[in-house]
Amino acid sequence: MSLVRFRDNFPTLFDRFFENDWFDLGNRSYSTTNTTLPSVNIKEDKENFEVEVAAPGFCREDFKVELSHDLLTVSSDKKVMNETKDDQQFTRREFSCQSFNRSFTLPNIADSEKIEAKYENGILKIVIPKKDGAKSHPVRQILIE
Repeated sequence: MSLVRFRDNFPTLFDRFFENDWFDLGNRSYSTTNTTLPSVNIKEDKENFEVEVAAPGFCREDFKVELSHDLLTVSSDKKVMNETKDDQQFTRREFSCQSFNRSFTLPNIADSEKIEAKYENGILKIVIPKKDGAKSHPVRQILIE
């Protein structure tokens, strides 16, 4: 017998209250329209930083990538408009505007002049090279005299 009863498919208001991180005032999971923001992966290797934004269903033209000082901003304002014909009636209509805005502060070792972006298979990939002096060098052992 379980002391806690779970209802898998029917979240209550009580459940939703505890899903939110109320103490995280910078919660970036939701936009101002309470829609979820695309998930992001940030990777780093010896040569580059790579930002991957998961945005399936978008086109390359739907994105705007801007750099202002050291702030990289990825945004989109995609409007999905479906015409309704005279003989049609919607029981439920959820197609709407899809917009988001994500910003990332670049570290001072990033070479902002050589940033490249590519959208492929639902992923916007932004490659941010590191400056030459910031690239890691192989480990070498120092001889102790």
